[in-house]
Amino acid sequence: MSSTNSSDVLGIVLLARHGDRNELFQDPNTYDVSFTTITPLGEVQEFQLGSLIRSIYLNSSSPSFIQGINNTIVDQSQIDARADGSDEGGVIINSAIALLQGLFPATPAANIMLANGTTVTSPLGGYQYVALETVQVDDDISLEGWTDCTPFNDATTAFYNSPEFLAVANASSAFLAELPQFLGGRAATLQNIWNIYDFMNVNFIHDAAFANALPLTLLEQARNLANFHEHGVFTSPQPTGIGNIGGAAILPSIITGLNSISNSSDTLKILYEAISYKPFLSLFNITGAADQQPNLADIVDYAAAFVIEVRQPPAASEPILRFQFKNGTTDPIFHQINLLGQTGDVPLSLFVNQMAPLGINDTAEWCNVCQNTQDRGCSLLTVNPPRHELISPIGAGFLGAGLTFSVVALFLAFAFFTGRFKGAPGNNGVTARKGSTRDLGTESEDKA
Repeated sequence: MSSTNSSDVLGIVLLARHGDRNELFQDPNTYDVSFTTITPLGEVQEFQLGSLIRSIYLNSSSPSFIQGINNTIVDQSQIDARADGSDEGGVIINSAIALLQGLFPATPAANIMLANGTTVTSPLGGYQYVALETVQVDDDISLEGWTDCTPFNDATTAFYNSPEFLAVANASSAFLAELPQFLGGRAATLQNIWNIYDFMNVNFIHDAAFANALPLTLLEQARNLANFHEHGVFTSPQPTGIGNIGGAAILPSIITGLNSISNSSDTLKILYEAISYKPFLSLFNITGAADQQPNLADIVDYAAAFVIEVRQPPAASEPILRFQFKNGTTDPIFHQINLLGQTGDVPLSLFVNQMAPLGINDTAEWCNVCQNTQDRGCSLLTVNPPRHELISPIGAGFLGAGLTFSVVALFLAFAFFTGRFKGAPGNNGVTARKGSTRDLGTESEDKA
């Protein structure tokens, strides 16, 4: 489907990688990570990204202005901001805060007049405190599908033992032998190449002596091998393969955001998810974006951003999606990219129909796919139950409490209707909170 510039932008889904940080170590087998911190450079990168996105989507003079959005004072009902709170320490959270500062900058309009006539402006010249959900790995699987996932770890081991990996390791042995002088005792192996590249890249940015001593060709070669390594770990040839779990886990939240934005009765205009590089690899693989643009098969740079625009063409019954990508700070503008084997804009229904079956909807499904009965809330669930379901001791406690509550509720109802119980005057209503569920499913296969 070709693109049309006459369509109105209803809202966007934004995925962005964090900014520059200090060194991070990842276990090559499990991808457990060490603690690290964001740098002032990383904060500036994210702030600039937020400012650029503001200039495109929150500027009323822009052709891509989001219709109906409050572009002066943030309307919390119009934005849903989420950040991975577990991967890479607090780097992703702090990156999200910096991006949101650029998206909704400080303004004197962020003030309130008190009853005595005094006007009080928010601190720092009208700083806007945009609500940010920090997504913890033990509470939500959507932004880190690979963590504590045994089949994923098994597939990583299988990749390391594959003929392709062993051939690349053999071909790169001479290059790897040149590196120990630059690695400070780190293992110079292909299996450890992501940590090698990260160490070299961080020091090339922040250590002048290291940058002067390191030949640029070595850094470029390490980057190329790291791209091969991470693509092999975080993708699978089959759409439902376990290597794609990073994309499969984040898909339901993306689809929910797209549907909310396209719903005229919903107030949502922006869904922002702050993540690491890993979901990008999986997502660009299962959507076919990397097939149509091979550079998307690589590790995205710091402050890279993927935007899905929800647009409403004139005289059309269905919204369309337009996909934009900007690969970090060295890439000055967003570029339209193609997904799903299509060229240009894609109907919302086509994206949802093709992607929804690949999503991992909730913790119960993740526990089943990852064969986990202990971590990330799986101990509270019964995974693949036999004919007679077993309930954990904690679950039994919840069940007992639930039965007790039901008995008490029935008694109170009986008492009320028979006149044996009288409520307090004027206290005759109960306000319930509404929740939402997402009903998507997938099956997982081993990575080839």
